[in-house]
Amino acid sequence: MTDVNGCQLTSPEEHVADEPGTGHPSDCLEETHATCEVSLTATGLTTWVRHKGKTKTLLDDVSLTLEANSLVAVIGPSGAGKSTLLRALTGYQPANEGEVLCQGLDLYEDFPELRHRISLVPQDDILHTQLTVRTALRYAARLRFPREADQAERDRRVGEVLDELGLTHRAENRISALSGGQRKRVSVALELLTKPSLLFLDEPTSGLDPGLDRQVMQMLRHLADDGRTVVVSTHSVANLELCDQLLVLAPGGRTAYFGPPQEALDFFGRRDWADVFSDFHQQPDRDWPGEYRAAQADRHDSAGRTPLASPAGKVAHSNVPHNPQRWASQLVTLIRRNCSVLAADRGHVWLLVALPIIMGVLSMAVPAQYGFLRATQAAGHLAGYPPNYNVDAQCVLLVLAIGACLTGTANSVRELVSERVIYQRERATGLSRSAYVVSKVTVLGVITAVQGLVVAAIGLAGRRMPASGLLLKSSESELVLTVVLLAFTSMMLGLIVSGFVRTAEKTMPLLVAATLVQVMSTGAVFPLFNQPGLAQMSWLAPSRWAVAAQAATINLSHIGPPAVAKHPHLTDSLWTHTAAQWGRDVGVLAGLAVIGVLVVTLLLRRHEPAVMRRR
Repeated sequence: MTDVNGCQLTSPEEHVADEPGTGHPSDCLEETHATCEVSLTATGLTTWVRHKGKTKTLLDDVSLTLEANSLVAVIGPSGAGKSTLLRALTGYQPANEGEVLCQGLDLYEDFPELRHRISLVPQDDILHTQLTVRTALRYAARLRFPREADQAERDRRVGEVLDELGLTHRAENRISALSGGQRKRVSVALELLTKPSLLFLDEPTSGLDPGLDRQVMQMLRHLADDGRTVVVSTHSVANLELCDQLLVLAPGGRTAYFGPPQEALDFFGRRDWADVFSDFHQQPDRDWPGEYRAAQADRHDSAGRTPLASPAGKVAHSNVPHNPQRWASQLVTLIRRNCSVLAADRGHVWLLVALPIIMGVLSMAVPAQYGFLRATQAAGHLAGYPPNYNVDAQCVLLVLAIGACLTGTANSVRELVSERVIYQRERATGLSRSAYVVSKVTVLGVITAVQGLVVAAIGLAGRRMPASGLLLKSSESELVLTVVLLAFTSMMLGLIVSGFVRTAEKTMPLLVAATLVQVMSTGAVFPLFNQPGLAQMSWLAPSRWAVAAQAATINLSHIGPPAVAKHPHLTDSLWTHTAAQWGRDVGVLAGLAVIGVLVVTLLLRRHEPAVMRRR
């Protein structure tokens, strides 16, 4: 028995052309004139979730066999488990019970071996809409093809896919400028790059008009005729005649029908699908699976054939070594793509430029008469303090902290949630989680560091400085360093928020809340060191340590007014004017940034396909 691209051949005369895929056994890309026929058998798939102490069944003992080179539609009322079934069949969310066999291999146990034969196009577009069609496909090819594939081979395959899906004339258009149907074609094109044998699509016609609906279904019919097995979940019943098989799910994820679509309405004894769906809702306790099994038994007796699944024996696992893209290669590609996405959005670029300038200019509103030195004129006395207190220094530090916190968090708060669907799909194809995190930290970190420099440079310009720093030669260098570190750590906080939320709409309120908490935790708005509990909670805020390091540099406890007027001898220990304390403040600030990287990595894992979380 011979293994080619994961397909078992029983004789040396049989031949299947090599096909590309990241981590795929093939070492190069070749023209494909024959298609590897892959069948998939699911037996007894049952999925449930716990909700408020109760068990809710999403899929109930679903079994089916997907024949090679066929188009299969999955329909049913809302909440019938269509998307859940597709996630179970592709390994994104394994069923609690049952098994899925692909070419005799257990999909859940052997997912790394099979993932390049199976592709899923989710309902949300898996696209960076700022890029052109060709650019998006090129980046996808870099990430998914074997490391031996050169640029010419990748470009040739991109051209083939564009031609196959009728997108060649749109190749240089931005994806955001395409129609809904064209964007869906681009999503499909991404998956066709590696020539999968099994293609699953979740609600690809959602939101499309009837004309575009038919175009998409005709495209899927063409893909199936070209030698792929295509499975599509849909709410639309207008073009079911284009399909070879139809699976109808009743509420609760129960099989109500699986067979030719032309026979479905007769099976239910109805004239149209609206009546069928009404029956589902009006008769929730009806034994739909039992009626289907009884009808299938009669059909089997008369025709000797049934589409129900029959367990297939397992075959030996292929020992052909995988050859995915190297970690460094993935990192470089991701960094280049991130930069391309940012550069393509000119409005966002202008915002990145303007925000730190605005925050720096705001800090210039604070008088610079004494800079960061002890006051020598009576102006301090007029503010209610002895003449030698500098009442402005603390205000400057607070404004700089606000600028750093806001710019850093705003840069990243939408970054992960806005492309979560893209990450989930690419992770399933072999993308390294750590490479993805490092790429985000690198690109956003550089941008945020430059913004921090701008905020600090404008805010500190024209202000008198202490003669020297505590650890660095220049006190100004210490102040700039802490502003940059605060902006960077706030950027990590934004990534944590972005990795935690489920929708992008929730990020803006959390951006405001996170910035407000950081401002109140600086210790510059009101003293924190003398408030047990609150003082310890403030240690979690990067702004607490950044302002403390700056206060230590300028000796704020000495040049500014007392933190507690009635007890002028009480000072914040984190503001102590020593090199050791400054080092501790900066060290904790940097440590919070490192912890942020680890937290972001764990949050990403939470949103990954279930079969990838172990890796």
